[in-house]
Amino acid sequence: MEKNFVTFYSPGTFVAEMSEHPIVSWDIEKAKDMARGIKERYGATPYGFSFSTRGRSNDELDSKLIKKSPMYYLGGKVETLKQVKARATEKDSILVSNMECNGYKRIVTNDNSWRWTQPLEKDDVVLEWEV
Repeated sequence: MEKNFVTFYSPGTFVAEMSEHPIVSWDIEKAKDMARGIKERYGATPYGFSFSTRGRSNDELDSKLIKKSPMYYLGGKVETLKQVKARATEKDSILVSNMECNGYKRIVTNDNSWRWTQPLEKDDVVLEWEV
């Protein structure tokens, strides 16, 4: 038995707020439509989503993660470490330091509701998105 889910990520106070919903298939357009109806605390709306598939056999009580997608960002500005350093002000010193210390080559900053900056992983996708 297998079931697909989409998890939406919205800006939170310290970590992302997450809302998981069943979905028939890993349908990006359907997930984008669903994202428009998600509101978290303080009016935060999703900056992105990922898909997962969980399953179990008849002999198992709990399901386990079988497959997980990359992150799909609902728009956003992509910057490399070099670009961040070139435009950096004193306010960006922690961002630059975090990128250098953690080996982040690229970031994505999303302003769909509250500003949210994340490392952009190799397989992540930034989608076209109109707020």
